[in-house]
Amino acid sequence: MTPTRRTLLAAPLALAACDRFASAEPTPPNVPPLKPISPAPFGTAIKALQIDDPDWVALARANVSQLTPEWEMKMEYILANGLDRPNFDRSDRIAAFAQAEGMALHGHTLIWYSQGKEAFASLSGAAFDRAFDGYIATVAGRYRGKVRSWDVVNEPILDDGSGMRDCHWSARYGHDGYILRAFEQARAADPEAVLFLNEYNQESVPAKGAQFLKLVERLLKVGCPLQGLGLQSHLWIDIQPGVIAAFMREAAQFGLPIHVSELDCTLRTEDRLDFRSQAERLTAQSARVAELARAFAALPRAQQFAFTVWGLRDTDSWYRQGDKDDGKDEPLPFDSFGRPNPMAAALAAGFGGQ
Repeated sequence: MTPTRRTLLAAPLALAACDRFASAEPTPPNVPPLKPISPAPFGTAIKALQIDDPDWVALARANVSQLTPEWEMKMEYILANGLDRPNFDRSDRIAAFAQAEGMALHGHTLIWYSQGKEAFASLSGAAFDRAFDGYIATVAGRYRGKVRSWDVVNEPILDDGSGMRDCHWSARYGHDGYILRAFEQARAADPEAVLFLNEYNQESVPAKGAQFLKLVERLLKVGCPLQGLGLQSHLWIDIQPGVIAAFMREAAQFGLPIHVSELDCTLRTEDRLDFRSQAERLTAQSARVAELARAFAALPRAQQFAFTVWGLRDTDSWYRQGDKDDGKDEPLPFDSFGRPNPMAAALAAGFGGQ
């Protein structure tokens, strides 16, 4: 969810060695590959360096039919050298890998409140407009025919749901205006791609979920070419039972395709007095993930766009990067050795309606 925390993949063997809990826990029995049992394309986030990891590639081939670049298709990377020198080396590599493996590609993301401020800082007026429109035309146009879909705008709503985020884009075009303009430019650049609005915590923060639905309603009312809803689903274990499914039903009211776009489920809590065992935390995680999978599987087939996890192995997760990693979190379907976690079993059960 933040650009600085999604760092590049460290050496797989070193991560596995640090994952001291992986071999101590039993592997759930008889968990099938996720790709064939998912009701829609099953996806994962990808970093370009993972293409060089044969273990990751083998795991992806068995379980994945769609890829989302985790960071290297974002503005922060593409414009690292400035507006006049866009950098597509890693996003091109991911696109070529997806094509070679017969996997769909979901573009992520064109416009995000947290990126682009430095690149656009010296621009104003018509020059700002040309750069905004030109960036979308260049990026979406480059991958026309290669991506299935785009997250056109990412995370426009405040965390507490009290309103829309102020950012350099909204300062020029207004809160809804920059979103509408981005979708219109994306539609012009790639008429065939399915265009998504992507957001997190709609399920777990009621005010944010309500704000998201109101935004979708406003955009559709003014003719925005919004075609799909991205529910990131960065879950945590203490979301109350039934809340995830209830929001999925609310989001489905628009009849638009729904993409579970960035699923992970951390075992961490902010309660220092939470003394639950690892097994108890995994049980709570399984319940939340299975509820999400069941809710997605219950959607009308036309609205089941894709189901994406934000990484395959625990050690690939942004939760497991940096010096705060204690080796205990298991936010993804597979452990560092590629063995199914309880989360994989929960997904399989949820997809099967159990």
